[in-house]
Amino acid sequence: MTPRIAKALINGLLIGGTVVALFPIVWMLSVSLMQPGEASALPPPLLPAHATLHNYQELFLRAGMGHYLLNSLLVSTAITMLSLALNVMAGYAFAKLRFAGRDALFKSVVGMLAIPAQVAMLPLFLMLKPLGLVNNYGGVIVPAMASAFGIFLVRQYARGIPDELLEAARMDGAGELHIFVRIVLPLLKPIMVTLAIYTFLTAWNDFMWPLIVLTGQNHYTLPLGLASLAREHATDTELMMAGSVITVLPVLLLFLAMQRYYLEGLLLGSVKG
Repeated sequence: MTPRIAKALINGLLIGGTVVALFPIVWMLSVSLMQPGEASALPPPLLPAHATLHNYQELFLRAGMGHYLLNSLLVSTAITMLSLALNVMAGYAFAKLRFAGRDALFKSVVGMLAIPAQVAMLPLFLMLKPLGLVNNYGGVIVPAMASAFGIFLVRQYARGIPDELLEAARMDGAGELHIFVRIVLPLLKPIMVTLAIYTFLTAWNDFMWPLIVLTGQNHYTLPLGLASLAREHATDTELMMAGSVITVLPVLLLFLAMQRYYLEGLLLGSVKG
C-alpha cells in the first residue's frame, strides 16, 4: 500500500468517524426546528420542511426551561469557583508543603478515586439531612466543593514547580500566602483552566445526585427539568429535542472554545507528574 493510499484511507476513516459522532447532535438540532409531529413521520425526515422556533418558545414561555437554565448556571458556577479554590490549595499543599501525615493523607485521597460515587450517596444524604441541606442548592454544592480527582490533578502539576523558586521567596521574607498568590497561582494557571472546565461540565451534566437531594421542582437543574418534561410530553419528540439542545449546547460551546487549554493542562499535568 502506497503512502498516498494509506493517507487517503486514514483520512476517510477519520471523516467517517466524525460523521457518525456528529450525526446525533445534528439530527437533534434539526428535529428541534421541526413542526410538532413532523419527526414522527415514517421515514423520519432529516431536515425540517419549514423550520420554526416554536418548540423553543414553548419551552421558555410555558415549560419553565429558563428557570431550570438559571438554576444550572448558578449551581455549576458556584461549584466551579469553590471547588477550584479548595482543590488548588489542597493540591499545592500536598505537593510542596510539609506537614505531619501528608503522605498517608494523600494516599487516602487517591484511594477515594477507586470508590464509586454511587456508594457514598446514601451516607452523604443521611449526613446532609440533619444539616438542613436537602432540597436546596447547598445540598448539591457542598459535596462538590472538593474532589479527590481535582486534588490529585493539581498536586501532580504543582510538583513541577521548582523548590528553589519557593525557597528563594521565603529567604526574601515572603509569607506563604504571598508565595501562593503571587508565585504559585500564575504557574498553576493551565491546570486551573483545565480543572475549571472539567468541574463545570461535570456539575452541569450531573443528574443522579441532584435528583436525590433536590425534591422540589423549583430547584431543578436542566437535566432534572428535561427529565420532568419528558414525563409530561413523552410523545412530543420535537419539544424534547429542543430541550436537549438547550441542555447540551452551552457546555458543548464552552468545551469547543476552551478545548485547547483543557487538553494542554491535562498533557502538562501528566508530563510534570
